[in-house]
Amino acid sequence: MHIRPAISEDAPAISELILSVAHFFTLDPAGRGAEDFLQSLQPAAVAARLATAAFTTWVAVEGDHDDLVGVIVVRDGIHLFHLFVAEPFQRRGWARQLWLHALSQAPQGTRMTVNATPFARGFYERMGFIATGPLVQTHGIAFVPMVHGSARG
Repeated sequence: MHIRPAISEDAPAISELILSVAHFFTLDPAGRGAEDFLQSLQPAAVAARLATAAFTTWVAVEGDHDDLVGVIVVRDGIHLFHLFVAEPFQRRGWARQLWLHALSQAPQGTRMTVNATPFARGFYERMGFIATGPLVQTHGIAFVPMVHGSARG
């Protein structure tokens, strides 16, 4: 596995990857009710985020053709906006490596937040995040707000 900064040409592959695992974070497996959120994952929206300074994106690639198998996006240096790994590569340590890479880029003591899906909550807890509120269900998705870092207020 190799982690590198994402480039604009990665937008279609990033979109495809995230949409392929959407059933893990939408309340309805077909995405009903989450249309606005799913629209924000289309290639044009991903490309717009890649061109925005507030978002820092890295991708995990593997193989001779640098197949994209994971993505992590941090907003404003303090919010883990996206962390997704293609289903065939899950439970192999890829998400952990992406998280540790992003964390290594943050200033020491940074308080990082995430809205963790119920599916991923256990992973985030193992990475040291703690819940800061109850499960939220809105606009067709569910998440638990969590925080990682020394300031947990």
